[in-house]
Amino acid sequence: MKINKVSIIGLGALGILFGNHLSKRMKKEDLRIIASEDRIKRYSHIYCNGELCDFNFITPEEKTAPADLVIIAVKYSALKDAIKDIKNQVGENTIILSLLNGITSEKLIAEAYGEDKVLYSVAQGMDAVREGNKLTYKNMGMICFGEKEAGVISEKVGLVEDFFKSVELPHEVQKDMYKRLWSKFMLNVGVNQTVALYRGNYGTIQVQGEARDTMIRAMREVILLSEKEGINLTEEDLNYWLNILDGLSETGKPSMAQDMEAKRLSEVDLFSGAVLELGKKYLLETPVNKNFYDRVKAIESGY
Repeated sequence: MKINKVSIIGLGALGILFGNHLSKRMKKEDLRIIASEDRIKRYSHIYCNGELCDFNFITPEEKTAPADLVIIAVKYSALKDAIKDIKNQVGENTIILSLLNGITSEKLIAEAYGEDKVLYSVAQGMDAVREGNKLTYKNMGMICFGEKEAGVISEKVGLVEDFFKSVELPHEVQKDMYKRLWSKFMLNVGVNQTVALYRGNYGTIQVQGEARDTMIRAMREVILLSEKEGINLTEEDLNYWLNILDGLSETGKPSMAQDMEAKRLSEVDLFSGAVLELGKKYLLETPVNKNFYDRVKAIESGY
């Protein structure tokens, strides 16, 4: 088997970023963007770094040959609908990658289509900013992926790796992908919420000071919870992300900051909301994330 047909659902920053990259390296009919009729009309003029994207749109209702690879790039609030909307794209041998933030989307997808179809993945290292129908970025970042079970490099992983190599998509195969998922969760808990609440950008947390210190304290609360979950994140994992962050465009912004500027509801429940739930489970205080959660909810109540 070889991956030839790819379907993407979700044209936020990640969907545009990776969709545009793939559209230049695949036959147009082999790359499908799944969207409702209304969204297709809104998506008719999308630009990536000033260049008009040339996408092949299909609706969820259209019957096509199954995709070899489905990439889910929606926000968490749209995940349940996305799981339904990819139904006609999923066949016996389809592989599904979720690029969502947080630590829960793969479980929900597996409940619908089976664990055997799902690889765990995170997108990292990009500094894309979307304003309306225009996306700009300096660093494309990469997709890290692998099986949930540590140490396993399955046939599915090999197929995706071969495909990503063939289309020159930056990637990394992870032998401990579930830990990496938690590690990215730690990053998002820190950087997304801090930059959003300080009304800043990546430059805000690249310099020593209150914002960077607050971000690190929020991330350390996740380290404590990871120990209870048997994931065992360390300061080494935290420093890995600090190095990644320090290399991003200082004018770039994470998704939550962009949501807050546009007065869209954010993914705070995936970040500090999830931390608070885990804190309750293990009777651990998480004061930084409690403060984040309360402040974001207060701001969003005014939209």
